Amino acid sequence: MATLVSPESVARSAAARAFPGPLDRPWGGARPDTPHRIGDHLVLGQYVIDLRTQPPDQFDDVSATDWSTLSWSRVGKPHSVERWSSARRAHEQAHGRMRVHDGWEYFNRSFHQFFLSDVPADQARAREALRTALAGVDLHDAQEAIADLFHLAVWNKIHRVEDAVWDPRGKRALFDGLDVDRPRILFLGAADGYEAMQLYAQYPGGEVVLVDYDAFCKTDRFGKFPADYPFLGVDPATGHARVWYREEMPIHFEVSDIRQFAGGQFDVVVSIGLIEHFDDAHKEECFAWHRQFVKPGGWVVMTTPRNQWRGRAFYTVMSEYMNFGHRELMDVWQMGLYAHEAGFDIRRAGVIKAHNGLLCKVR
Repeated sequence: MATLVSPESVARSAAARAFPGPLDRPWGGARPDTPHRIGDHLVLGQYVIDLRTQPPDQFDDVSATDWSTLSWSRVGKPHSVERWSSARRAHEQAHGRMRVHDGWEYFNRSFHQFFLSDVPADQARAREALRTALAGVDLHDAQEAIADLFHLAVWNKIHRVEDAVWDPRGKRALFDGLDVDRPRILFLGAADGYEAMQLYAQYPGGEVVLVDYDAFCKTDRFGKFPADYPFLGVDPATGHARVWYREEMPIHFEVSDIRQFAGGQFDVVVSIGLIEHFDDAHKEECFAWHRQFVKPGGWVVMTTPRNQWRGRAFYTVMSEYMNFGHRELMDVWQMGLYAHEAGFDIRRAGVIKAHNGLLCKVR
């Protein structure tokens, strides 16, 4: 069984396996004295820095779609991920059906460990563990080491080779063209807050509010986000490109259930990977939160994971770490039809490496 940190215990044993990384491992480094240069492309042990300005590897713009002509019989329904983590199954055997809140806490701690993995160092640890196990004819430890090497290879491919999780060039392309000046930005279900920071870099001068009901997101997923990770954006004083860091951004993190959040209205409301966690009976409630918090004429920015074979494979091979609650994979037309039916006017739609994206206004 995979090594997994539960919400009740964030400490890992000294004998922790090579994957995923321990929760007490540092994430990134200090903000550099000299800012990164525009054009930098650096593959580090835990993540990639990509400040290149040329077009992204993938941005398929489908904004010309006439969303009013789509129907569910034409686009079909999203793919539902059904392979649950054994931690969820064990929880439900002991406590009954897992609450959504509990599932989110499990997921946050588990997924956060991926980002803490120093892939080259952990691959070396796993190879050494495999050599030791084979020398001692310890088949159990050998199997664990092989599993760690496999999962590290998958995570390396997605996060360090393809840079598909953060995908800065793809998201910059998707977020381009908003008619906002010094906007107030709200991120619903913020987790690490990555996309709100990217939006702030592109549209600086306002403020960012992150909302998540798991305090771990405030303390760790956002709170320990790498201070040396650069976001390419614009200098509001000159209009020229510049590099931003988290510590330069006015960000407030509110630990709150979205349903109890009372922060007023915002120029931009963002959700990243939120809609797909609601089944059809509850999707309208999720879309209603976006409508509730956006100012008249403001923007709603939403993404969901794409329904592609690589996405299905990822949630299958990483099911032990990822699958604690309802999750769907959809294509951009399914996502757009949901948004259109929920009263949104889709102004920009596109597909990037691992996500579908919509930029909308309330109709």
